[in-house]
Parts: sequence; C-alpha cells; structure tokens
Amino acid sequence: MPEAASAAPTISTVLAGARARLAAAGCETPRLDAELLLASVLGVGRERLVLDAASVVDTRRFDELVARREAREPVAYIIGRREFRRICLAVDRRVLIPRPETELLVEAALSLPTGATVLDVGTGSGAVALALKDERPDLDVYGVDISEDALAVARANARRLGLDVSFARADLLAGVSGPFDAVVANLPYVADGAALPPEVARYEPPRALFAGRDGLDAVRRLIATAAVPFLALEIGYDQAEAVAALLRAAGFRSLERWRDLAGHERVIAARR
Repeated sequence: MPEAASAAPTISTVLAGARARLAAAGCETPRLDAELLLASVLGVGRERLVLDAASVVDTRRFDELVARREAREPVAYIIGRREFRRICLAVDRRVLIPRPETELLVEAALSLPTGATVLDVGTGSGAVALALKDERPDLDVYGVDISEDALAVARANARRLGLDVSFARADLLAGVSGPFDAVVANLPYVADGAALPPEVARYEPPRALFAGRDGLDAVRRLIATAAVPFLALEIGYDQAEAVAALLRAAGFRSLERWRDLAGHERVIAARR
C-alpha cells in the first residue's frame, strides 16, 4: 500500500512530465503553459501549484489539455480566457488572442482628455475598448468590428465585466456615426503569405491577421478616412516608418511611438 501511494501522480511530477512533453512539441514556454493548464483544471491560482506540489492529482483532464497544447493550440483558447491589463477576457477561436504589445494601445490612449469619445476599430474580443473603459470610466467608449462572431465575444465580455461599452458591426469607419475625439485600432497587419507560428497559423482567424501584400491595406484605408484629432494604431514590428509616412501625408503632425518589450515600435499615436 505505501508503494502504491508513493507512485501516485503529484502536482510536481505531473508538471514535470507536461513540461517535457510541451518542450518536445516546440512550445516556447513549456513551464508556464503547463502551470496555466493545471491551474485551470484544479481551479486554483498558479501559486497553489508550488504550495501544494506534493498533493496527489487526477491527471485525466489535464492530459487532455496538454495534448491540445502539444498540437500547438494556444493556451488562451484551451482555457478560454486571457488576462489583459486589469481585466480578464473570455476568448475563443472567433477572435485574436490579445497580446502584451496591444496593451500599449491602451497606454497611448490613457492621456486623452476627460470625457473624450473613443472608437476602437477592429475591436475583436473588446480588449482595448474594455480596458480603456475599466481604467478611464470617464471616457465614452465604442467598439466596431466587421465580424459578427467577434462582436458576440466582445459583447459577452462587456456584460460579464459590467463595463458600459457599445459594440456595432462596421467595416472600419464605413457607416459609423461620429464625431469621435479619438480612434484606436489593432487592425490586421500581416503580409499575405507570411510565415506564422503554428499557434497563429492553425488556430487564429485569418481575417483578423492578413492585410495585403505589405500588410498595410487596412491601415491605409483607416488613415485615409479617420478625420479625428487623435489616432493610435498597433502595427507590425517593421512597419513604423511606412505608417508614420502615411500619417503625415494624411495631415497628422505630432507622432509618438511606443516600443514593445523586444524594443520594436509597435504602436504609433498621432495628433493633428
């Protein structure tokens, strides 16, 4: 009997095995992935995995989730949520997974004057619009997206978080009634045919990723029609100069660039 008990899977041994499997599958953060998946199965915070490392666990459900991650399905889709600044968003394959660099888009808009009216274009899960409303309740925030599926996710997030943001279907600014003091946008900016990690290429919605030969088709269209005092855009890591030129040509004069943790310019905020 003591030998059987000692062979029972504990949190520590289960995590070690999952880390090895995920590393072999090519996952970039096998330890973090394994911990997030197990914490989700157990319904606890990650800190409990350390405090209860010797506790025996049932591995059946966890093994199923690890197998999905081995196939390179993103952790956020597997557990159905993603932390974004101060809020937790429900996400699934109808929407892109919010990235850390997208938080810079929120940062760029936090300096808007009290009571400003803001439109989040290409809102997806509602991440930017909802985070802005959460941190700046005085702002009047709206979100639009061309995808009804994405809007369903955004509206559900708004209801669950209790944040007063209205969402509507629109192709960029077409048919959107203003005026708005500011537009923020995380639009598709990947060049057609670009190689992407399996997590993105296999699972995330292509419509929210690709935008023409140089990835700037949607950005060009928005800049050409955004008659607002303030415009902030998330861009690809190598697109800053091209986008800055488009903004200047459209009459924006004051440009501020925000760098991600890798040092790439990933958000440009422009004022007229």
